[in-house]
Amino acid sequence: EGRLAHSFSPPSSNLLVKMYHFMKLVRVLDERMVTLQRQGRIGFYGAATGEEGAIIGSAAALLADDWVFPALRQGGVLLYRGLPLIDYLSQVFANVLDIHKGHQMPCHFSHRKFHHVAWSSCIATQLPQAVGAAYAARYKKEKNVVVGYLGEGATSEGDFHVALNFAGVFNAPVVFFCQNNQWAISVPREQQTASTSIAIKGSAYGIPGVLVDGNDVLACYDAMGKAMKQAREGRGPTLIEAVTYRMGPHSTSDDPKLYRDERVVATWKKRDPILRLRLYLEHEKIWNEEKEKALVSRLDNEISDAISKAESLPPPPNHTLFEDTYKEQPWHLKEQAAGLSDEVRSTKG
Repeated sequence: EGRLAHSFSPPSSNLLVKMYHFMKLVRVLDERMVTLQRQGRIGFYGAATGEEGAIIGSAAALLADDWVFPALRQGGVLLYRGLPLIDYLSQVFANVLDIHKGHQMPCHFSHRKFHHVAWSSCIATQLPQAVGAAYAARYKKEKNVVVGYLGEGATSEGDFHVALNFAGVFNAPVVFFCQNNQWAISVPREQQTASTSIAIKGSAYGIPGVLVDGNDVLACYDAMGKAMKQAREGRGPTLIEAVTYRMGPHSTSDDPKLYRDERVVATWKKRDPILRLRLYLEHEKIWNEEKEKALVSRLDNEISDAISKAESLPPPPNHTLFEDTYKEQPWHLKEQAAGLSDEVRSTKG
Protein backbone atom coordinates (compact mmCIF):
# COMPACT_ATOMS: atom_id res chain seq x y z
CA GLU A 1 0.00 0.00 0.00
CA GLY A 2 2.99 2.29 0.26
CA ARG A 3 2.63 2.96 4.00
CA LEU A 4 5.26 2.52 6.69
CA ALA A 5 4.47 -0.57 8.77
CA HIS A 6 6.34 0.60 11.88
CA SER A 7 7.60 3.73 13.57
CA PHE A 8 10.50 4.99 11.50
CA SER A 9 11.96 8.31 10.45
CA PRO A 10 12.45 7.98 6.68
CA PRO A 11 15.29 9.67 4.79
CA SER A 12 14.81 12.95 2.94
CA SER A 13 12.84 13.01 -0.29
CA ASN A 14 16.05 13.60 -2.26
CA LEU A 15 17.70 10.52 -0.78
CA LEU A 16 14.59 8.41 -1.34
CA VAL A 17 14.51 9.40 -5.01
CA LYS A 18 18.25 8.74 -5.33
CA MET A 19 17.84 5.24 -3.89
CA TYR A 20 14.92 4.56 -6.22
CA HIS A 21 16.95 5.82 -9.21
CA PHE A 22 19.82 3.45 -8.48
CA MET A 23 17.55 0.50 -7.77
CA LYS A 24 15.97 1.03 -11.19
CA LEU A 25 19.40 1.48 -12.76
CA VAL A 26 20.59 -1.86 -11.38
CA ARG A 27 17.42 -3.62 -12.55
CA VAL A 28 17.48 -2.21 -16.10
CA LEU A 29 21.25 -2.60 -16.43
CA ASP A 30 21.12 -6.23 -15.29
CA GLU A 31 18.38 -7.03 -17.80
CA ARG A 32 20.44 -5.52 -20.61
CA MET A 33 23.63 -7.28 -19.58
CA VAL A 34 21.97 -10.69 -19.40
CA THR A 35 20.66 -10.10 -22.92
CA LEU A 36 24.16 -9.19 -24.12
CA GLN A 37 25.54 -12.40 -22.63
CA ARG A 38 22.86 -14.47 -24.34
CA GLN A 39 23.85 -12.79 -27.60
CA GLY A 40 27.49 -13.71 -27.07
CA ARG A 41 28.63 -10.11 -26.67
CA ILE A 42 29.97 -10.58 -23.12
CA GLY A 43 31.16 -13.74 -21.43
CA PHE A 44 29.55 -13.78 -17.98
CA TYR A 45 27.20 -11.82 -15.78
CA GLY A 46 25.60 -12.19 -12.34
CA ALA A 47 22.36 -10.22 -12.04
CA ALA A 48 20.92 -8.94 -8.76
CA THR A 49 17.26 -9.01 -9.75
CA GLY A 50 15.11 -8.92 -6.64
CA GLU A 51 17.96 -7.90 -4.34
CA GLU A 52 18.20 -4.21 -5.23
CA GLY A 53 16.68 -3.07 -1.93
CA ALA A 54 19.41 -4.74 0.11
CA ILE A 55 22.15 -3.52 -2.21
CA ILE A 56 21.16 0.13 -2.49
CA GLY A 57 19.74 0.42 1.02
CA SER A 58 23.04 -0.71 2.51
CA ALA A 59 25.12 1.39 0.12
CA ALA A 60 23.21 4.56 1.01
CA ALA A 61 24.36 4.26 4.64
CA LEU A 62 28.09 4.29 3.79
CA LEU A 63 30.43 7.26 3.95
CA ALA A 64 32.97 8.03 1.23
CA ASP A 65 35.94 6.80 3.30
CA ASP A 66 34.37 3.46 4.17
CA TRP A 67 35.74 0.37 2.42
CA VAL A 68 33.69 -2.32 0.70
CA PHE A 69 34.70 -5.96 0.29
CA PRO A 70 31.92 -7.25 -2.00
CA ALA A 71 30.57 -10.57 -3.21
CA LEU A 72 29.01 -11.25 -6.63
CA ARG A 73 26.01 -8.90 -6.60
CA GLN A 74 27.33 -5.62 -5.22
CA GLY A 75 28.15 -3.83 -8.47
CA GLY A 76 25.25 -1.53 -7.60
CA VAL A 77 27.08 -0.44 -4.45
CA LEU A 78 29.96 0.77 -6.59
CA LEU A 79 27.62 2.58 -8.99
CA TYR A 80 25.79 4.24 -6.10
CA ARG A 81 29.10 5.46 -4.68
CA GLY A 82 29.97 7.22 -7.93
CA LEU A 83 31.54 4.81 -10.43
CA PRO A 84 30.69 6.05 -13.95
CA LEU A 85 28.61 3.64 -15.99
CA ILE A 86 31.24 3.48 -18.75
CA ASP A 87 33.82 2.27 -16.20
CA TYR A 88 31.42 -0.41 -14.97
CA LEU A 89 30.76 -1.64 -18.51
CA SER A 90 34.41 -1.44 -19.53
CA GLN A 91 35.20 -3.99 -16.83
CA VAL A 92 32.48 -6.32 -18.11
CA PHE A 93 33.69 -5.97 -21.71
CA ALA A 94 37.38 -5.97 -20.65
CA ASN A 95 38.21 -3.17 -23.08
CA VAL A 96 41.05 -0.66 -23.12
CA LEU A 97 39.35 1.47 -20.43
CA ASP A 98 39.13 -1.43 -17.99
CA ILE A 99 41.36 -0.49 -15.05
CA HIS A 100 41.90 -4.22 -14.45
CA LYS A 101 43.31 -4.54 -18.01
CA GLY A 102 41.16 -7.63 -18.54
CA HIS A 103 42.80 -9.52 -15.66
CA GLN A 104 39.52 -10.05 -13.78
CA MET A 105 36.34 -11.92 -14.64
CA PRO A 106 33.29 -9.77 -15.50
CA CYS A 107 31.42 -8.52 -12.40
CA HIS A 108 34.58 -8.77 -10.27
CA PHE A 109 34.78 -5.02 -9.82
CA SER A 110 37.27 -3.01 -7.84
CA HIS A 111 38.25 0.64 -7.70
CA ARG A 112 40.69 2.30 -5.32
CA LYS A 113 39.03 5.73 -5.66
CA PHE A 114 35.72 4.36 -4.41
CA HIS A 115 37.28 2.06 -1.77
CA HIS A 116 35.90 -1.05 -3.45
CA VAL A 117 38.08 -4.18 -3.34
CA ALA A 118 37.80 -6.97 -5.94
CA TRP A 119 36.27 -10.20 -4.72
CA SER A 120 37.31 -13.72 -5.61
CA SER A 121 35.07 -16.42 -7.05
CA CYS A 122 36.24 -18.52 -4.09
CA ILE A 123 33.36 -17.99 -1.66
CA ALA A 124 33.87 -15.99 1.56
CA THR A 125 37.56 -15.14 1.08
CA GLN A 126 36.66 -11.43 1.20
CA LEU A 127 35.51 -11.67 4.82
CA PRO A 128 38.89 -12.19 6.59
CA GLN A 129 40.26 -9.53 4.26
CA ALA A 130 37.52 -7.12 5.34
CA VAL A 131 38.25 -7.80 9.00
CA GLY A 132 41.98 -7.28 8.44
CA ALA A 133 41.33 -3.94 6.76
CA ALA A 134 39.03 -2.92 9.61
CA TYR A 135 41.58 -3.91 12.25
CA ALA A 136 44.23 -1.92 10.39
CA ALA A 137 41.95 1.14 10.32
CA ARG A 138 41.45 0.89 14.07
CA TYR A 139 45.19 0.42 14.64
CA LYS A 140 45.85 3.60 12.63
CA LYS A 141 43.09 5.43 14.54
CA GLU A 142 41.12 6.05 11.35
CA LYS A 143 37.35 6.50 11.52
CA ASN A 144 36.38 4.57 8.41
CA VAL A 145 34.37 1.37 8.69
CA VAL A 146 34.69 -1.73 6.48
CA VAL A 147 31.77 -3.70 5.06
CA GLY A 148 32.08 -7.36 4.14
CA TYR A 149 29.23 -8.50 1.90
CA LEU A 150 28.27 -12.14 1.62
CA GLY A 151 25.52 -14.50 0.61
CA GLU A 152 24.08 -17.09 2.98
CA GLY A 153 26.14 -19.77 1.22
CA ALA A 154 29.30 -18.08 2.46
CA THR A 155 28.33 -18.90 6.05
CA SER A 156 29.14 -22.56 5.31
CA GLU A 157 32.76 -21.66 4.61
CA GLY A 158 35.54 -21.62 7.19
CA ASP A 159 36.50 -18.06 6.26
CA PHE A 160 33.15 -16.85 7.61
CA HIS A 161 33.87 -18.28 11.05
CA VAL A 162 37.48 -17.08 11.08
CA ALA A 163 36.35 -13.57 10.17
CA LEU A 164 33.59 -13.32 12.77
CA ASN A 165 35.76 -14.78 15.50
CA PHE A 166 38.61 -12.33 14.87
CA ALA A 167 36.23 -9.39 14.53
CA GLY A 168 34.52 -10.27 17.81
CA VAL A 169 37.71 -10.81 19.77
CA PHE A 170 39.48 -7.69 18.51
CA ASN A 171 36.42 -5.43 18.27
CA ALA A 172 37.12 -4.61 14.62
CA PRO A 173 35.07 -1.80 13.02
CA VAL A 174 33.43 -4.04 10.43
CA VAL A 175 29.88 -4.81 9.36
CA PHE A 176 29.06 -8.17 7.82
CA PHE A 177 26.10 -7.73 5.47
CA CYS A 178 24.56 -11.02 4.38
CA GLN A 179 22.19 -10.93 1.43
CA ASN A 180 20.27 -14.09 2.18
CA ASN A 181 18.70 -14.68 -1.22
CA GLN A 182 17.71 -18.25 -0.26
CA TRP A 183 19.96 -20.00 -2.78
CA ALA A 184 23.69 -20.80 -2.93
CA ILE A 185 23.51 -21.57 -6.64
CA SER A 186 21.31 -24.72 -6.45
CA VAL A 187 21.55 -25.34 -2.68
CA PRO A 188 18.57 -23.95 -0.71
CA ARG A 189 19.01 -22.12 2.55
CA GLU A 190 17.55 -24.98 4.62
CA GLN A 191 20.36 -27.24 3.40
CA GLN A 192 22.99 -24.64 4.33
CA THR A 193 22.37 -24.53 8.05
CA ALA A 194 20.18 -25.85 10.86
CA SER A 195 20.28 -22.46 12.57
CA THR A 196 17.01 -20.59 12.80
CA SER A 197 18.61 -17.67 10.97
CA ILE A 198 21.93 -16.39 9.69
CA ALA A 199 21.82 -13.43 12.08
CA ILE A 200 21.80 -15.71 15.13
CA LYS A 201 25.25 -17.01 14.18
CA GLY A 202 26.79 -13.76 15.40
CA SER A 203 25.97 -14.61 19.02
CA ALA A 204 28.54 -17.43 19.05
CA TYR A 205 31.26 -14.82 18.47
CA GLY A 206 29.93 -12.10 20.75
CA ILE A 207 28.64 -10.11 17.78
CA PRO A 208 25.10 -8.70 17.62
CA GLY A 209 23.01 -10.18 14.84
CA VAL A 210 20.29 -8.17 13.11
CA LEU A 211 17.54 -9.76 11.01
CA VAL A 212 15.98 -7.39 8.48
CA ASP A 213 13.59 -7.52 5.53
CA GLY A 214 16.01 -7.36 2.60
CA ASN A 215 13.24 -6.29 0.21
CA ASP A 216 12.56 -3.17 2.28
CA VAL A 217 15.16 -0.64 1.20
CA LEU A 218 14.33 1.65 4.13
CA ALA A 219 14.78 -1.15 6.66
CA CYS A 220 18.14 -2.07 5.10
CA TYR A 221 19.24 1.57 5.17
CA ASP A 222 18.22 1.90 8.80
CA ALA A 223 19.89 -1.35 9.94
CA MET A 224 23.09 -0.58 8.06
CA GLY A 225 23.21 2.98 9.37
CA LYS A 226 22.93 1.83 12.98
CA ALA A 227 25.59 -0.87 12.50
CA MET A 228 27.98 1.57 10.82
CA LYS A 229 27.48 4.09 13.63
CA GLN A 230 28.20 1.43 16.23
CA ALA A 231 31.41 0.38 14.47
CA ARG A 232 32.51 3.97 13.89
CA GLU A 233 32.12 4.75 17.58
CA GLY A 234 34.35 1.83 18.55
CA ARG A 235 31.52 -0.40 19.77
CA GLY A 236 32.39 -3.33 17.55
CA PRO A 237 31.08 -5.33 14.59
CA THR A 238 27.57 -6.36 13.56
CA LEU A 239 26.22 -9.22 11.46
CA ILE A 240 23.19 -8.15 9.41
CA GLU A 241 21.03 -10.70 7.62
CA ALA A 242 18.90 -9.12 4.89
CA VAL A 243 16.31 -11.70 3.84
CA THR A 244 15.58 -11.34 0.15
CA TYR A 245 15.22 -13.61 -2.88
CA ARG A 246 17.21 -14.28 -6.01
CA MET A 247 14.49 -13.93 -8.65
CA GLY A 248 16.73 -14.94 -11.53
CA PRO A 249 19.53 -17.47 -12.02
CA HIS A 250 22.70 -17.49 -9.95
CA SER A 251 24.52 -16.23 -13.04
CA THR A 252 24.28 -16.52 -16.80
CA SER A 253 25.86 -19.97 -16.41
CA ASP A 254 22.91 -21.29 -14.39
CA ASP A 255 19.37 -22.56 -15.13
CA PRO A 256 17.32 -22.37 -11.90
CA LYS A 257 14.32 -24.14 -13.45
CA LEU A 258 16.26 -27.39 -13.05
CA TYR A 259 16.13 -27.20 -9.25
CA ARG A 260 13.63 -24.51 -8.18
CA ASP A 261 9.84 -24.28 -8.00
CA GLU A 262 8.92 -21.28 -10.13
CA ARG A 263 5.69 -20.83 -8.15
CA VAL A 264 7.84 -19.71 -5.21
CA VAL A 265 9.58 -17.21 -7.48
CA ALA A 266 6.20 -15.80 -8.48
CA THR A 267 5.36 -15.25 -4.81
CA TRP A 268 8.58 -13.32 -4.22
CA LYS A 269 8.02 -11.19 -7.33
CA LYS A 270 4.99 -9.74 -5.54
CA ARG A 271 7.43 -8.51 -2.86
CA ASP A 272 9.62 -6.73 -5.43
CA PRO A 273 11.71 -4.14 -3.53
CA ILE A 274 11.49 -1.63 -6.38
CA LEU A 275 7.72 -1.81 -6.52
CA ARG A 276 7.53 -1.42 -2.74
CA LEU A 277 9.61 1.74 -2.76
CA ARG A 278 7.68 3.15 -5.72
CA LEU A 279 4.36 2.65 -3.91
CA TYR A 280 5.75 4.47 -0.89
CA LEU A 281 7.04 7.35 -3.00
CA GLU A 282 3.68 7.66 -4.73
CA HIS A 283 1.85 7.56 -1.41
CA GLU A 284 4.07 10.40 -0.16
CA LYS A 285 3.42 12.39 -3.39
CA ILE A 286 7.13 12.23 -4.26
CA TRP A 287 6.69 10.15 -7.41
CA ASN A 288 4.20 9.71 -10.26
CA GLU A 289 3.78 7.99 -13.61
CA GLU A 290 5.26 10.90 -15.53
CA LYS A 291 8.46 10.82 -13.48
CA GLU A 292 8.58 7.03 -13.86
CA LYS A 293 8.43 7.21 -17.65
CA ALA A 294 11.08 9.92 -17.74
CA LEU A 295 13.41 7.90 -15.51
CA VAL A 296 13.02 4.70 -17.54
CA SER A 297 13.67 6.60 -20.78
CA ARG A 298 16.75 8.31 -19.33
CA LEU A 299 18.18 5.05 -18.01
CA ASP A 300 17.57 3.28 -21.31
CA ASN A 301 19.39 6.02 -23.19
CA GLU A 302 22.29 6.22 -20.72
CA ILE A 303 22.79 2.46 -20.73
CA SER A 304 22.51 2.20 -24.51
CA ASP A 305 25.05 4.97 -25.03
CA ALA A 306 27.48 3.45 -22.51
CA ILE A 307 27.15 -0.03 -24.04
CA SER A 308 27.75 1.36 -27.52
CA LYS A 309 30.91 3.11 -26.39
CA ALA A 310 32.23 0.23 -24.27
CA GLU A 311 31.61 -2.34 -27.00
CA SER A 312 33.30 -0.23 -29.67
CA LEU A 313 36.57 0.10 -27.77
CA PRO A 314 39.46 -2.31 -28.44
CA PRO A 315 40.84 -4.72 -25.83
CA PRO A 316 43.79 -3.71 -23.66
CA PRO A 317 47.18 -3.75 -25.44
CA ASN A 318 48.89 -7.14 -25.55
CA HIS A 319 51.77 -6.03 -23.32
CA THR A 320 49.36 -5.50 -20.40
CA LEU A 321 49.05 -9.29 -20.13
CA PHE A 322 52.40 -9.24 -18.32
CA GLU A 323 51.83 -6.25 -16.05
CA ASP A 324 50.69 -5.79 -12.44
CA THR A 325 52.03 -9.05 -11.03
CA TYR A 326 55.58 -8.05 -10.09
CA LYS A 327 57.03 -4.66 -9.21
CA GLU A 328 59.96 -5.47 -11.50
CA GLN A 329 59.18 -7.81 -14.36
CA PRO A 330 61.22 -11.04 -14.11
CA TRP A 331 63.16 -12.48 -17.01
CA HIS A 332 60.64 -15.16 -17.94
CA LEU A 333 57.79 -12.64 -18.34
CA LYS A 334 60.03 -10.36 -20.39
CA GLU A 335 60.81 -13.34 -22.60
CA GLN A 336 57.15 -14.24 -22.99
CA ALA A 337 56.21 -10.62 -23.73
CA ALA A 338 58.86 -10.41 -26.43
CA GLY A 339 57.68 -13.71 -27.90
CA LEU A 340 54.07 -12.50 -28.07
CA SER A 341 55.19 -9.24 -29.68
CA ASP A 342 57.13 -11.16 -32.34
CA GLU A 343 54.15 -13.44 -32.96
CA VAL A 344 51.77 -10.50 -33.42
CA ARG A 345 54.18 -8.79 -35.82
CA SER A 346 54.61 -11.94 -37.91
CA THR A 347 50.85 -12.47 -38.08
CA LYS A 348 50.26 -8.91 -39.25
CA GLY A 349 53.12 -9.17 -41.69
